[in-house]
Amino acid sequence: MAASAPCCFFFDAEPLGEPGMPALDACALCTKPLARDSDIFMYRGDTPFCSEECRDEQMQLDAICSRQAARRQQRFSSGSDARRWHQESGKVPVAS
Repeated sequence: MAASAPCCFFFDAEPLGEPGMPALDACALCTKPLARDSDIFMYRGDTPFCSEECRDEQMQLDAICSRQAARRQQRFSSGSDARRWHQESGKVPVAS
């Protein structure tokens, strides 16, 4: 009979060497070590935080970055609209 492998259905059994799996050993914002017996606050499904405050701060930072990206996109698209208008109107600068 073959030797049985240890059961890994328990929560304290960690998969070894799985790439792409986030480590739950430190807060994603302040890098404070996370103890196994303490609460872990999750954000976006796989990002661990040591407290609600760290998680809320990350959520606020993400919201700011999202708004800034939307503004950049708006400026970019309005700039290309202005170029398109100049091209369609036939107003092309002539070099002397």
